[in-house]
Amino acid sequence: MNKTNAIMPAVKKPSRNFSTLWQEYGIVGVLICLFAISGILSPQYFLTSDNLIQILLQSSVMVLLACGVFFTILIAGIDLSVGSILALTGMVTAQMMMAGCPFWIAIIVGGVMLGALLGLINGFLVNMTGLHPFIITLGTVAVYRGLTLILSDARSVFGFDPAFGDVIAGTVLSIPVPVIIALLMAVILWFITRHTKLGRNIYAIGGNAQAAWFSGINIKYHTLVVFMISGICAGISGVITVARTAAAEPNAGVGFETFAIASAIIGGTSFFGGRGRVFGVVVGGLIIGVISNILNLMNVQTYYQQIVMGALIIVAVTIDKLISSHDNK
Repeated sequence: MNKTNAIMPAVKKPSRNFSTLWQEYGIVGVLICLFAISGILSPQYFLTSDNLIQILLQSSVMVLLACGVFFTILIAGIDLSVGSILALTGMVTAQMMMAGCPFWIAIIVGGVMLGALLGLINGFLVNMTGLHPFIITLGTVAVYRGLTLILSDARSVFGFDPAFGDVIAGTVLSIPVPVIIALLMAVILWFITRHTKLGRNIYAIGGNAQAAWFSGINIKYHTLVVFMISGICAGISGVITVARTAAAEPNAGVGFETFAIASAIIGGTSFFGGRGRVFGVVVGGLIIGVISNILNLMNVQTYYQQIVMGALIIVAVTIDKLISSHDNK
């Protein structure tokens, strides 16, 4: 036997910590279990193709909102204003079409660009005041909602070009367009997080903002970017919501921030920043969609659904804290 090999200690392969394994596999297991349980509770309706497509359709807006909120959570922030941005961008898009503007221009200007601007305002206020994003976006929730009510005179707007609904709320190869849009946005945002310097810097800021600053990362710039991404996702969600309902409602999106945050946290995003994946957020959004769907099939009132979502956020953050404490030992 070679003496050198005999005295060399065995090289131990690096093991992945529990949080990494949970983030990669645990959340998918939860979704599979939910499907199984829901199929048992409602065997005649839940596993039908129409209902499964409906789940994807209902989850598309939540996934979009959650992907935007995900970026703000990555830097240890939050965006509570996404529901109000959804309402305001949807209302402006509808009013532009009612004024005779082609629907594709209304989508770009009233949905995407306005969403980006509102997100930029959030980021600018965070940078200018130095306050936590929770405080800033708690204020802009009311500001953006108030602007929506003023612009609409607290009334619904409808009767615009039906081609808008045919395109945005239609189907391609039997797949709803909102689902396709949500998946495309998720892929784009996944690419940003995994294959760009911007994504690496965002994770670095969330992991340790002071160390990121000493490394030369412009924290204020990246704060603006993540809130703009959140605003764009909310703006696109507003366009989809108007297309699906064929009307712009001044109270649209009320409480949606809770579902978006729940989707991100349940999907494995650390509420303390620096950890999470777009894939997990998408799965988290599907979990929210499945839970809402089965509760509806069982005729559970929406009030109880809100209790369930709030409890899920508490449980998910508690699990995240426990996992972080376990990994740090």
